[in-house]
Amino acid sequence: MTKIFLRKKIGLRIANGHPWIFANEIEKIDGNVNPGDIVEVYTGDQKFVGKGYINPKSQITVRLLTRDKDETIDESFFFRKIKNAWDYRQKIGYTENCRLVFGEADFLPALIIDKFNDYFVIQTLAYGIEVWKEAIVKALNNIFKPKGIYERNDVPVRELEGLEQKKGFLSEPFDTNIIINENGLRFYVDIENGQKTGYFLDQQDNRRAIEHIVKGADVLGVFTYTGTFEIYAAHYGAKSVVGLDISERAVAEATKNAELNGLSDICSFQAVNAFDVLKLWGSEKRQFDVVMLDPPAFTKSRENIQKAIAGYKEINLRGMKLVKPGGFLVTSSCTNLVSPELFIETIYLAAKDAKRKLRQVTFKAQASDHPIIWGIENTNYLKFLIVQVL
Repeated sequence: MTKIFLRKKIGLRIANGHPWIFANEIEKIDGNVNPGDIVEVYTGDQKFVGKGYINPKSQITVRLLTRDKDETIDESFFFRKIKNAWDYRQKIGYTENCRLVFGEADFLPALIIDKFNDYFVIQTLAYGIEVWKEAIVKALNNIFKPKGIYERNDVPVRELEGLEQKKGFLSEPFDTNIIINENGLRFYVDIENGQKTGYFLDQQDNRRAIEHIVKGADVLGVFTYTGTFEIYAAHYGAKSVVGLDISERAVAEATKNAELNGLSDICSFQAVNAFDVLKLWGSEKRQFDVVMLDPPAFTKSRENIQKAIAGYKEINLRGMKLVKPGGFLVTSSCTNLVSPELFIETIYLAAKDAKRKLRQVTFKAQASDHPIIWGIENTNYLKFLIVQVL
């Protein structure tokens, strides 16, 4: 097996368990390599680090799969890893819909598997995991006997690995428009054309956190997508709910979801530019009991991080101005490049500019089926905050 030797000054990140090894951390490669090959990694003084897959074309040259020198990477390895991931989800109460495999957090770098009851959606985001896609599908069939498996590899990050973007069936074809149950509510999921894998499972626990603050409230939801937070608000007793999203398709889906749950009389959705509308409504002194902000990631690169921070600050500033004194702001960030500390600081600066005081109600991360591994910072990506705006 080809051996990779790291530079003498090994980074603490690798020593502490992070599975990524960048090109500039490698001193030499002993043997020939092809993209996707399994290699052994050693320190500069020839101590074993782990085994993983290599892609010389990628900035992340090696992603480690195991730290056990005696463990073989084969079909049974992927079966065990996926079975272990499923056992963990069941132990913490996620059985119907969940992120079954969360990449590095389940020690399967660049692999995402979402479970929507009997249907599964897969993303293989690096060359080395793409090589094992057939074994991964086989493991899912053996463990779950699913009704369908679909790949959503229509993501640009694959091109950085020398892979094409694609999507399609990895099982017999099935109707990709399904309905899932979540916390007593029902939602349409468009596996083929929805964002990411078709539905944002990472907020499923956080959606329950709004239960008490929305009772009898006039609620505004911004960046509504398919209306989940807004429909939860109506379900929990909101007096009125308005949802805004720039996508007409998303608004149509949100409207369908409201109808599906018998909440059309409370929820209404508008296809508008949120920044423009919040600015206009602020000038008109419109106010709500609760304002909910769930924006997309404003950046995926460190080069644009300051621009993203400015965007988060502006949207939260405008959101706060629409909250009645004593009302609540619900706000999120899914940008993993924005740390929890930086997110809180940004909200604080927005409040300062808005001349409002904040009282924290709760601060959470993503749902527990998207586990956080200490020492692997990118697994701790979602920030969810509820504050009272005084």
